[in-house]
Amino acid sequence: MKIYTRTGDSGETSLFGGTRVAKNDLRIEAYGTVDELNSFIGVARASWPSSPIDAQLQKVQGDLFDIGAYLAAPDSNRFKSAAQSRIDELEKEIDRMEAELAPLKNFILPGGSPAASHLHVARTVCRRAERIVVTLGDASTTLAYLNRLADYLFVSARYANKRHGVADTPWRASS
Repeated sequence: MKIYTRTGDSGETSLFGGTRVAKNDLRIEAYGTVDELNSFIGVARASWPSSPIDAQLQKVQGDLFDIGAYLAAPDSNRFKSAAQSRIDELEKEIDRMEAELAPLKNFILPGGSPAASHLHVARTVCRRAERIVVTLGDASTTLAYLNRLADYLFVSARYANKRHGVADTPWRASS
């Protein structure tokens, strides 16, 4: 099987099931943004080899493939939305990392260590994916998963900075 099919040369693509839609269709934007998020998580993982959160990030990447397939298969029972158990697991991981972090007293600027910076980018892409899924009107656990994942990525970025000995930079409002 060749990687190129030429079927998308006119600006259309197929959803699972064969329905043809424009490449700028909101559903394509949704699962394309989830794919982009997955790639940024891959960059974050590559920037912090053997990190204590690597196994969880790898699970997240699998979850995101599942979510992408779910979003690409409207009106199908072939793929499932995010499992509630995964949302619960992310919450436990957030709590575990936060136990090692100083409480937030200010907003912080994204950045710090390379790993934290990549995790912050992933967080912002996750929030965009979440907004697009809201616009789609998806009432599944996908929305809750993306919301919790963005929280997880924020705490992971702070955790990465702590583990790398880099302080978070508080935001100071301009006068």
